[in-house]
Amino acid sequence: MTGNFYSFFYYLINSDMRDPILLTPGPLTTSLATKTAMLHDWGSWDSSFNALTAKVRQRLVAIIAGDNAGDSAYTCVPLQGSGTFAVEAAIGTLLPPDGKLLCLVNGAYGKRIAQMTAMMKRQVTSIDFGESAPVDPAQVAAALASDPQITHVAIVYCETSTGILNPLADIADVVAAAGKKLIIDAMSAFGALPLFAREIQFDAVIASANKCLEGVPGLGFVVVKTAALEQAEGYAHSLSLDLYQQWRYMEQTGQWRYTPPTHVVAALDAALDQYEAEGGQAARLARYSANCACLIAGLKRLGLESFLHEDIQAPIIVTVKAPAHPNWDFKVFYELTKARGVVLYPGKLTTAETFRVGCIGAISQPEMQLALDVICGALEQMGIPCLSTVTTVTNVEGVSQ
Repeated sequence: MTGNFYSFFYYLINSDMRDPILLTPGPLTTSLATKTAMLHDWGSWDSSFNALTAKVRQRLVAIIAGDNAGDSAYTCVPLQGSGTFAVEAAIGTLLPPDGKLLCLVNGAYGKRIAQMTAMMKRQVTSIDFGESAPVDPAQVAAALASDPQITHVAIVYCETSTGILNPLADIADVVAAAGKKLIIDAMSAFGALPLFAREIQFDAVIASANKCLEGVPGLGFVVVKTAALEQAEGYAHSLSLDLYQQWRYMEQTGQWRYTPPTHVVAALDAALDQYEAEGGQAARLARYSANCACLIAGLKRLGLESFLHEDIQAPIIVTVKAPAHPNWDFKVFYELTKARGVVLYPGKLTTAETFRVGCIGAISQPEMQLALDVICGALEQMGIPCLSTVTTVTNVEGVSQ
């Protein structure tokens, strides 16, 4: 196989039966310290676990500086399940039964918010900006001006079906100027992309443990204005997804209402230790940005083209146009890359044949270089030529182990 012997050798000598590298938007590659944190068993009502839950909640609020947001006090409400569970809990609890949601859509996850809101029998309207353009704040302003029934606006900060970065600050300004309330799906942004309560106005931010915080799946959370929660009693459409009741019970008892994901909470606490040690949001963004730049440059050398223009590409996940070759078959490609220790994601577009490569997780540029080598090798095995082999990496400082 042609390609980068250095990166492959680097991977071998550092792997020690290492799991495949997950170049996905989550679950993603986690560190040994995060995995090790799950070796301890916790009692769900035990005071030590209650203290751990309280600490994690406080740390998540601190990441968006919600504890320094002036008169707008925020709290964190964790919830068992995937990020979508937390999104549904936030929408179902914070949107009043007589409210109306404006959903800003430019990918699958925006569409999912609109779908779940309709299934709750709540009023919802959408603006669809397509799959290759960011949300336009001017159109949002016009929609809010034309429909006074709208009470809330939902936006996906980084739409991971493509990797598109939406202009969150500008959107937040428009929503605030109209006197509406903003709910942010920051699933693939929280902890890496800038998001601070002292700079933008929002009622709630939704994320999960297994994205940019580099924890493991099984826990979503909502960082939300306490005042907004206090007004939401009785709004929820679901018993288990009632964010208000989850919050109230935690505040009163320190416990989760139902069986908590104890090992996941412990892993997130360990991941937050590493997050802070790395340097927090700025350092996490810098590493992911370097990963993304390495990936895009390498794809160009291989003759592959990313779907988005670089000025709207978030450094989270890159959507890649499939080779225009009769031998292309994503399932075959996936199995070949997986056999070489790299797991990719299928495309999620309706308009083009693509695949996706994540830039997040406990990885750095050597892993990205290895992925490029593996991609090239898989394509060549399929009879699809690469334009060139991958350039050797000589700087491996800061690689996550």
